[in-house]
Amino acid sequence: MSETSRGAAPVLTPHAQIVQMMMGSLVARLIYTAARLRLADHIAAAPRTAEDLAAVTGTHAPALHRLMRTLTGLGILTHDSEHHFALTPLGDALRTGAPGAALPTILTFGGPVFTRAFDEFEHSLATGETGFEKAFGLPIFNYFAGHPEDAALFNDTMIGFHGDEPAAVVAAYDFSGFRKIVDIGGGTGNLLSMILSRTPAAQGVLFDLPHVIASATPLIKERGVDDRVAHERGDFFQAVPAGGDAYVLSHIIHDWHEDQCLTILRNCRTAMAPGGRLLLVEMVLPDGDAFHPGKLLDMVMLTVPGGQERTAPEYARLLDKAGLRLVRIVPTASAVSVVEAAAA
Repeated sequence: MSETSRGAAPVLTPHAQIVQMMMGSLVARLIYTAARLRLADHIAAAPRTAEDLAAVTGTHAPALHRLMRTLTGLGILTHDSEHHFALTPLGDALRTGAPGAALPTILTFGGPVFTRAFDEFEHSLATGETGFEKAFGLPIFNYFAGHPEDAALFNDTMIGFHGDEPAAVVAAYDFSGFRKIVDIGGGTGNLLSMILSRTPAAQGVLFDLPHVIASATPLIKERGVDDRVAHERGDFFQAVPAGGDAYVLSHIIHDWHEDQCLTILRNCRTAMAPGGRLLLVEMVLPDGDAFHPGKLLDMVMLTVPGGQERTAPEYARLLDKAGLRLVRIVPTASAVSVVEAAAA
């Protein structure tokens, strides 16, 4: 009996593999649509048919049935002989409020803000400029300042996209020697609150723009560290809070072009207490041809905010220009590493 006849997956030819990869864009669109329609919320309590859901989702029942049937083949839904659809564990991750924040992540990456930017990807490739600015006429963070709902969704997306990283970071890097930890551009406080929960003697400073800081309190309170976190509003291109012995920048430096990165890094260098450390939490790109999620994220950086992912030598050169020296790179169990630097 051949391997194929026993059910082994056939080996795809190169042309079939590349076509299959391209079909990933269709899969992404289907998952985004399921998320936008809140299908997981509608069937979380009990299995339901497409006919049950058509009115509440504003869809055509036979067409919705076909979508949901396709989602069964992707492992997101399951259904019985009477066409009642239910969630699988994978589909359950699409519920509102489900652990891991997959829903806002999908709504952001599959939604009109990001898709319009990627419609201009070839502009980014031809010019090195962002597709986002070509599509919207202003940089993404300026856009968020005027669109609070999109900004809030993006903040939740950062939890979903980088959800496994905070625990991996605190497991890999020893923060116990620090007494004042300043999280620069810390968003909702996801990473800082995780660090402080494992470092009971430390105080924290969460530093970000005013409209971002306003949404940070709930998560910090939920983790029971709000009495040790000072909220400071400001612009890291102007200055950052002084006197910290650890400055954490998680997925900040990758957002900006080099001159802007140097401004941020020099501001941190000026503010650091003697003997302090600068800690960049980033996806450090490996050498060689192997897949790494940072290589895909680098295309997002090119097209949306205008930054980039870097290799270890590229980080060393960038830090050197800012008056800092690379001390070490600490890998974690996630895709990110901790790039540790000190004053040169």
